[in-house]
Amino acid sequence: MPKTNIEKIESIKSQIQQLENERKRLLQAQKEADRNARTKRLIERGAILESLIPGSDTFTNDQIKAFLEKTVTGEYARKILAGVSTQNTETATPKAPWETRVSSVPTIEKATDTTQGTG
Repeated sequence: MPKTNIEKIESIKSQIQQLENERKRLLQAQKEADRNARTKRLIERGAILESLIPGSDTFTNDQIKAFLEKTVTGEYARKILAGVSTQNTETATPKAPWETRVSSVPTIEKATDTTQGTG
């Protein structure tokens, strides 16, 4: 049974609305994924900070901020950050500085003793 032009228009309007709703749902899902990734990154970096600064749990946020501002604005820190930035652009999968350094150090595996004791 052929549709009238009005029915075709209504059908197309319905499809457009469904696609628009799908687009909104996908955008919302992407925003949520971005928020989750940011939250995870902030938690991980805060944990790294606390592990590297002795007694950092006793400092206020303002004290930590002041310490970091004074630390990272120095000439030496800028050189390190520039080197890290260069490494990130040279590699396809950027690694954190501590991962890069660890991977360049040869690892020593613990030997297992397979001999039986006589006794």
